[in-house]
Amino acid sequence: MQAHDIVQDLMELLAVHSPTGHAEAAADLCAEKLASFGLPVSRSARGAVVAKIAGTGGGRPRALTAHVDTLAAIVAEIMPDGRLRLSPVGGLPALSCDGAYVEVWTTSGPVTGTILPDLASTHVFGPRYEEQKRSWHEMRLRLDMNVGSRADVLAAGISPGDFVVLDPRAQLTAGGFVKSRFLDDKACAAALLAAAREVAQGPAPRHTTYLHFSVYEEVGQGAPAGIPDDVDEIIAVDMAAVGAGQASDEHHVTICAKDSGGPYDFSVRQRLCALAQAEGVPFVQDIYPYYSSDATAAAHSGRDMRIGLFGPGVDASHTHERTHEDALLATARLALAYLREA
Repeated sequence: MQAHDIVQDLMELLAVHSPTGHAEAAADLCAEKLASFGLPVSRSARGAVVAKIAGTGGGRPRALTAHVDTLAAIVAEIMPDGRLRLSPVGGLPALSCDGAYVEVWTTSGPVTGTILPDLASTHVFGPRYEEQKRSWHEMRLRLDMNVGSRADVLAAGISPGDFVVLDPRAQLTAGGFVKSRFLDDKACAAALLAAAREVAQGPAPRHTTYLHFSVYEEVGQGAPAGIPDDVDEIIAVDMAAVGAGQASDEHHVTICAKDSGGPYDFSVRQRLCALAQAEGVPFVQDIYPYYSSDATAAAHSGRDMRIGLFGPGVDASHTHERTHEDALLATARLALAYLREA
């Protein structure tokens, strides 16, 4: 397993827009890759991808889940001057979108534009530019079209409800950093694909494990959809929060003890730590104060299953994110160790 291969899959995923509610293209890409490994693949009614890795032993199966849907926005209102007011999809902060290049998905094709504050020119508005808030109420989408009124915009085929997707601006630096929007959670999807590729080459593992790629995680509806009823343990593979007061960093996989939904299963966490230690995978443990995962969503849905969480450290989550190929590789190695667990 090489970090280069994980980064390559990650860059492919980042190049595909997949906002929550319209993530079919990224799900299709994952399904194609999993099928190419020789794994049986199915799709849930809501579009989640499920691949089965058959085990040789008995016992109830388990699941690893990552998500390929991303933050985005939807057109909420066409303003009298022809600019658009937006409503976020998931926890997309307006402040991080000042200057973002976007596409509006209309029925007749994409239209490009830029998200800007309402008072966008320093030469026109002077100190008022600095003083205005950057909330979704004040931010506007400027279309790259000759439009100056609500009627012009409607005539161009743009209407409330159209998806607005952001350019991720993905880059791999010479030092091995990957910086991009939406590393949450395409970084983990790429790591999970790498582990699947390795385990599919044999020998067959002991435990039957489903690989689940959800498409509604960013709005809290992902993991329960499509996971078979007999699964009694689900591990979310999702980004670790990096910042002041956190143990997570961009060079380790983090095993999470607790997030805003409460503690993860202690016995699962112990096993994950033991697997990382046995395989020499660089890891840390941490908690995340403002965070919830698909594993938590599954538990909150009433599913009677043990839950766990691990993933690469990602700096500046939900804004201009960054991780390192070290953390990607560590995450893939821990996922592989879990799949091959005796």
